[in-house]
Amino acid sequence: MQMMSRAPLEKESVVKKKKKRDHFILLGIPYYLILLILIIIPVLLIFYYGFTYIENGLLHITLREFQNVLENKIHLEVIYQSVKAAVITTIICLLIGYPTAYLITKTKPRTQGLLILAITAPMWINMLLRILAWRQIFESNGIVAQILSIFGIDNVKILGSNFAIIFGLVYNFLPFMIIPIYTVLNKMDKRLIEASYDLGGSKFHTFRRIIFPLSLSGVMSGVIMVLLPAATAIVVPNKLGDNKMLIGGLIEYLVKNDLIHYVSALAIVLALIIFALLYLSKLVEKKYEEI
Repeated sequence: MQMMSRAPLEKESVVKKKKKRDHFILLGIPYYLILLILIIIPVLLIFYYGFTYIENGLLHITLREFQNVLENKIHLEVIYQSVKAAVITTIICLLIGYPTAYLITKTKPRTQGLLILAITAPMWINMLLRILAWRQIFESNGIVAQILSIFGIDNVKILGSNFAIIFGLVYNFLPFMIIPIYTVLNKMDKRLIEASYDLGGSKFHTFRRIIFPLSLSGVMSGVIMVLLPAATAIVVPNKLGDNKMLIGGLIEYLVKNDLIHYVSALAIVLALIIFALLYLSKLVEKKYEEI
C-alpha cells in the first residue's frame, strides 16, 4: 500500500519539476537572444573574417592575416603598449580599490551608501566630457601647470604622456574595481573574522588567511572588468594621450580603411594575450588558496 501511494506522489513531483524547468527556459529566452545577437554572432564573425579572405570572388581559408599581424613590428609594439598600460592600470586600481572597498565596509550602512554613491556618481556623466575636463586640467596652461609653476617647475608636458593615459584609465575604471570587491567584502560572514580573533589571530593574520582569500572572487571580477576595457580604450589615449596610438585607436583606423580581415586577426591575437593574462591571474589565485 505504501509503495502504491508513493508512486503517484513521485510522478506528481517529477511533473512539477518539469513544469518549473520549462518555465525557467521560457523566462531565459530573451537572455539567450541577447547573448546570441550581441556576443555569439559578433565573435563568430570575427573568427570568420580572421581566418578567411576573398580573392577573385573565391573564399579562402588561411592563416595569412595572422602571419601579417605577427610580422608587423609596429602593430605588435602597439599591442604591447596597450597591454602594458592595461596591466599597470589594473594593478593601480587594485592597490587603490581594495583598501577603499575594505574601509567602506567598516563604516555604518548609511555611510556606505553615500560613499558608494560618491564613487559611482562621476560615471553618470558622459565619459568623453569627463576626459575633456581632465585634458583642460593637464594642458600647458592648465591648473596642474600653474600649480607646478608656483614651485618653480616649468615646461612640464603632462598631456600626451604615459602618465596622463594611465591616470585617465585609472580614473575611468577604478569604480569597476571597487564595486565588486566591496560587494564580496560586505556579504562576507563576519562570524569567521570574529572566530579568527577569538582563536588568537592578529589583524594581519586574519586578513591574510580569512578576509583576502574569501574576497578573491571580487578581486577577479574587478580585474576582468578593468583589464579588458582598459586594453582597448579609445577615448583616453586619443584625448589625454594627444592622439597616441594604442590598440583601440589602431583598430578604429584599420576598420575605417576596410581592412576587416586583418583587424579580425589582430583582435583575436589581442584576445588570446588578454585571456592568457587572465589565466595566469587565475593560477595565482588558486596558488594563494592552497597556501
